[in-house]
Amino acid sequence: MAVPVVIDKVFKAFGSFAALKGVSAEIGAGEMFFLLGPSGCGKTTLLRCVAGFNAPDSGRVLIGGRDVTELPPHKRDTGMMFQSYALWPHMTLAENVAFGLEMRKVPRAEIRRRVREALERVHLADSAKKRPNQLSGGQQQRVALARALVVEPQCLLLDEPLSNLDAKLRTEMRGEIRRICKQEGLTAIYVTHDQKEALSIADRLAIMRDGVIEQVGVPQEVYRAPVNRFVAGFIGEGNFIEGRVDGAGRDGARIGTPYGVIDAARVPTGIAAGDKVVLCVRPEAVSFGQPPAGGGNVIRGAFQESVYLGEMAQHTIALEADGAAMRFKAFEMNPAAGRERAGERVEVWVDPEQVIVTR
Repeated sequence: MAVPVVIDKVFKAFGSFAALKGVSAEIGAGEMFFLLGPSGCGKTTLLRCVAGFNAPDSGRVLIGGRDVTELPPHKRDTGMMFQSYALWPHMTLAENVAFGLEMRKVPRAEIRRRVREALERVHLADSAKKRPNQLSGGQQQRVALARALVVEPQCLLLDEPLSNLDAKLRTEMRGEIRRICKQEGLTAIYVTHDQKEALSIADRLAIMRDGVIEQVGVPQEVYRAPVNRFVAGFIGEGNFIEGRVDGAGRDGARIGTPYGVIDAARVPTGIAAGDKVVLCVRPEAVSFGQPPAGGGNVIRGAFQESVYLGEMAQHTIALEADGAAMRFKAFEMNPAAGRERAGERVEVWVDPEQVIVTR
């Protein structure tokens, strides 16, 4: 049965380095919750505190309403899936999957049944007698998942489980992990630095930096309404333009920038005239051609370079104004066959609904 997980003001230091600075989060029962952030931000340390491999210096971890902060890993009803697979090379797949059950002194007949069912879940029942070196990377990752599931955990913990796979296998396996978690009704906490991985399968995600959580939300919310420049820059690509608010109200704001006045339809609470802000314009939000009458923010520049990718072209446009210069990225969907555009003048426009205002 899926259970909620509560992380309550967890602090963890290694010597003088504070890896976690009073982190709190609530994960709902059956939710796929992602911890996302750059290397060294504390996401793996937080996962290990939930798993019991790291003991918090202060704070609590509750799983299903039970305080497990002082319990060892094997008494927390969690299953862990590691980045490195951590399979025993001398054991068969069935023996690898059975290992955790044997440590828990589960009866032999029960072990056989649960191992068979776990391997069936990951579509490897016919390979039970093979050894890890006879499998592909994707198949080894499925074994690691089966081993985590076989102990029937209340919470599944995944530490960058797909980072060793190639791009095609990563796409395949992330869908498989979500399918199994939802099918089994598992609460899952998943650590990754891969933005697409998080955006594609998370129910909610937390963006971490320097031992704190910067923002928690559903993928669409974090992507379209980041709370600050760090989150906006970490999730997806963006063009960042500094400006000052000329006027703000219910209908949005007008922001003066070195490249002209830019209108934004939505602004964070508390933004007022005179405030300094940073605008984020996603490359895919940029449109080519004429804007609608009376609407759209027109941005002028010159093509610097273009990369033709078939279904899209990635353009870099040089913007210049009042001594300021920047490289502005714009994605053009279904472009005409690639041609040399360097130096050619161009006008693009951005819908005010697509302008993200951050502090």
